Amino acid sequence: MHATNHQYRLAARPVGMPKAEDWHFTETPVGEPGDGEVLVKVLYVSLDPAMRGWMNDAKSYIKPVGIGEVMRAGAVGRVTASRHPQFAVGDHVVGSLGVQEYAIADGKGLTRVDPRLAPLPVYLSTLGMPGMTAYFGLLDIGKPQAGNTVVVSGAAGAVGTVVGQIAKIKDCRVVGIAGGKDKCAYLRDELGFDAAIDYKGEDVKKALAQHCPNGIDVYFDNVGGDILDAALTRLARGARIVICGAISQYNNTTPVKGPANYLSLLVNRASMTGMVVFDYADRYAVAAREMAGWMAAGKLKSREDIVSGLDRFPDALLMLFRGENTGKLVLQVAIE
Repeated sequence: MHATNHQYRLAARPVGMPKAEDWHFTETPVGEPGDGEVLVKVLYVSLDPAMRGWMNDAKSYIKPVGIGEVMRAGAVGRVTASRHPQFAVGDHVVGSLGVQEYAIADGKGLTRVDPRLAPLPVYLSTLGMPGMTAYFGLLDIGKPQAGNTVVVSGAAGAVGTVVGQIAKIKDCRVVGIAGGKDKCAYLRDELGFDAAIDYKGEDVKKALAQHCPNGIDVYFDNVGGDILDAALTRLARGARIVICGAISQYNNTTPVKGPANYLSLLVNRASMTGMVVFDYADRYAVAAREMAGWMAAGKLKSREDIVSGLDRFPDALLMLFRGENTGKLVLQVAIE
């Protein structure tokens, strides 16, 4: 059996940005699966903004990671030993396997994936949780209609890139907000967004007025803060706002800044609804099939930003909050 398993365990609750001392990098023997369990060799780990929230000792939609526990993370890997009737040695699976080289899992929440249909990292991005978040958040809550103006913040990230492309598939006008000229060019030139606003170099409020002359019908928010406030000033009547995340606020040491312009919801008879992707788990397979079809037809592109080496986890996670990734940030732990 393989001798050791390297793991990142939570050592302390971060204050502001997580730092190296908030983790213990540990070494333990690789365990054997018990009855009904599988041993998975982790190949790729998903790095997501939500991980920052899981590190806080606060009530949320999921219990926080405990001090001393392996850091929670979605991952894809290969089954190397199985005592579970539904999983065989050699199967590739995706699930919550944690930031480590090997994971023992009971099969609940594990899904078999096929590396012949898509590269494994895609199952952590467009065909994984970010893609599901984009699909259900936009279609179920945003309810875009052909001709609508859809604005998405964090538009060059894992969720935002998929939201914008699905909105284009649904014949909407799409405006993305992202940080930096390169990201904005990527949204326009590669993904077909109608316009992109560089929040680092432009006045977002003025740019929204220019690119959304008839107002915003659907605003998909990944960042919160000042950009959410700017979007609230441009709502069309009956607008739908999807609150997916607030990356601008996650490392605050002061209270989260709420929307000052919320009365725009009243004036425009608009709605603002929070969404958590886990609520749609029973429909993931349907969404994945439809999105795989769009990918095969060339209508939906998937981009993964891959960092190699488990030991790079603490710094790689911070790339999310520094806005350094384009597309889905993935940590490669091992090669097949």
